[in-house]
Amino acid sequence: MKKSNIQLTTAQFAKLHEVNKRTLHYYDDIGLFSPNTKGENGYRYYDLSQSVDFEYIRMLKELNMSIEEIEAYYKNPNADSFLKIADSKIKEIDAKIQKMKAIKRILNAKIENLIFCENLREQMIKVEEHPSETLLITAYDFSEDDVSEVFGYLKDTWSIEQIRMGIGGFISLDKVIDENFEKYDGLYTLALSSNSSAKKTIKPKGKYLCGYQKGAWDQLPGMYKKMLAYAKQNKLTLTGYAYEIGLNEFAISDPMEYVTKIMIMIEDTIY
Repeated sequence: MKKSNIQLTTAQFAKLHEVNKRTLHYYDDIGLFSPNTKGENGYRYYDLSQSVDFEYIRMLKELNMSIEEIEAYYKNPNADSFLKIADSKIKEIDAKIQKMKAIKRILNAKIENLIFCENLREQMIKVEEHPSETLLITAYDFSEDDVSEVFGYLKDTWSIEQIRMGIGGFISLDKVIDENFEKYDGLYTLALSSNSSAKKTIKPKGKYLCGYQKGAWDQLPGMYKKMLAYAKQNKLTLTGYAYEIGLNEFAISDPMEYVTKIMIMIEDTIY
């Protein structure tokens, strides 16, 4: 391909690449990227053929390489150096893609929960089909600690992304029947990735008796009584643990609008 000898002023080159002229002046001052040509009038011009090099510099900058790192490479460009940079940045991009996918999953779940909560009056009990889900769990006793200690512990045990996904508590059915809510069996969160090294359990696929309670947490024992009565009336045998999770804590200012979902598995539907 014939190399173009079209020459552009700093303003024209900046407009072509949609950057501020100050960026080009800065790159020129530090010797990273300078105009190739000096005209008879004393002005300096960029060759149009410099555009490709400039876009590579912009790409490396967008990949969070420092000016010093970019400058070091451009002083001695070679295939080995570029391949090392490319391999490192591809790994960083893959990690960011996975993180953004997790954030998208969180947002979709929050949207679905919020729409449901907006239409909930006070209480609801119903049977639902649930898929198999991997949960990250911890036996941490949160009843005696403040919120900051709980947050710090879970951040270290799980991750910030997992905390954003939502934190629930689980308690054995025996404790529910005995109305012993003083100490839950642990905390859980829906696993965003199977690669987590945290302790896991599987919430089995099957039918669950689900209760939705709007209001303060101290109203939950009453909801549990209603759910047990519903199960007895409909000849449902419950098993395992009761899983609790808040659905709308991120979008309310009044605690009485808080919606908690309770899930207890129906025994004869275990797969």
